[in-house]
Amino acid sequence: MLVKDRILEALAQPGTEDRLEVHNGQLREKPSMTFRHGGISFYLGLQLGGQLDRSSFQVRINHGRLRRMEKTYYIPDVYVIPMSIITSEREASPELEIYAEPLLFVAELWSKSTGEYDAEEKLPEYRDRGDRVIWYLHPFERTVKAWVRQPDGSYTETPYQAAKSRSSRCPA
Repeated sequence: MLVKDRILEALAQPGTEDRLEVHNGQLREKPSMTFRHGGISFYLGLQLGGQLDRSSFQVRINHGRLRRMEKTYYIPDVYVIPMSIITSEREASPELEIYAEPLLFVAELWSKSTGEYDAEEKLPEYRDRGDRVIWYLHPFERTVKAWVRQPDGSYTETPYQAAKSRSSRCPA
């Protein structure tokens, strides 16, 4: 059996289909996230979905996987799929939702359990995949690092800091 087949078989096991990621051929369970993490992911997805043409784009929150090569499959916190890559065959397929194509937008949120893993392993893989815009949000520091792919394939990195407000609570 090929490595890819073994990985897909493991990812499709009942009860794990939305929890397992693969890094360099090694299965990893994506840990459960905090209330704040889930809330921010939801509101980011909601804001994106409200601004995008639904006939042209779909937003995913903690569902599906992005693949780079045959040994790396990640579940991003939020991402945007162009409808042009959703064929009727793909939609009707019983296969897992996996995208090898570079996407328009991918976001990861810092969390205590995955912060280092996301920053050091997942974000570079998204750039290597060629995803167009990549965000790394830190809800407690109220920061966003944004990478935007340039026509030559390189990325510009821009850090953003939220303005201080009376309330220290995030909206989520």
